[in-house]
Amino acid sequence: MSQPVASPAVFRGVIAIELRDGSPPQRAALPAAAAGEVASLLGRDLAKLAPEAAECDLALLAAHFDPAEALRPGWPLHQRVIELLQRAPGQGQAARVMGFGADPQGVLPASMQDDAALRGGGLRVLPFVLRGPALAAVDEQLESKLFDCGMAQADAALALQDGLGAQVEHIRYLSLHDLLAMMAMQYQNAGLHGLWALLETALLEPQGELLLDAAPEPLARYGAGEVRIALLDPCAWQHRNAPALGDPAALERGFARFQMRQRQYAAVLDGHGIPVHYVHCADGDARCLR
Repeated sequence: MSQPVASPAVFRGVIAIELRDGSPPQRAALPAAAAGEVASLLGRDLAKLAPEAAECDLALLAAHFDPAEALRPGWPLHQRVIELLQRAPGQGQAARVMGFGADPQGVLPASMQDDAALRGGGLRVLPFVLRGPALAAVDEQLESKLFDCGMAQADAALALQDGLGAQVEHIRYLSLHDLLAMMAMQYQNAGLHGLWALLETALLEPQGELLLDAAPEPLARYGAGEVRIALLDPCAWQHRNAPALGDPAALERGFARFQMRQRQYAAVLDGHGIPVHYVHCADGDARCLR
């Protein structure tokens, strides 16, 4: 898999929280004081794996999100963290460690809130970034070690569990590349290889193009920042997917499954912030998607 597009001297990572029985956390974010505490513990844990991380600015957005929100073109969730870091005082001085959380009433600014439509999953992530002159060495070390050795220490895990009011199975640190690899495996294990290929192109090669033309999967094309999905009528669908099938009831069921698959593609792509447009394609020819 290709490496994620990265800004110069910025390491993107997440704290990944696996929820017990999928029970959602009681709170959307840590209070500001607890956010600072967890950021310090995160910095300590990262420095054990990459000592020069202690020389870098570290910023944590102590609010939890669905992984799809971290895996959107341009990495907007991490971009918010970078912007918070850039606006914070003390630039050019000693390395800073900052956690951004909720106000005393537990309220987050709108720009820091999660997507309500994506709540309810069993994995939630808190984004963080590292930045500084030592980043080249730190990036290499963390990319090689986090996936296997990035379990949060007990005090950091307890602070997150208590601060969010969450029932937790595991808490670990991942690079953005680790999260991509983990999600790729999940999609592929679910039989969504084609969908992941579209997503991967949109995320890692946003200026690229990819045509998915592999029956019985939807006919779809990524290009110019969007995915176009071909709308086939029943005859075009049969010609493309089941030319030898003659039973009307079986054809009706097959076409309904195909339409459901198209809706599944569109819903997942939407969750990842990728625009989807349907294009009528009467003859099933992929040229209609250009």
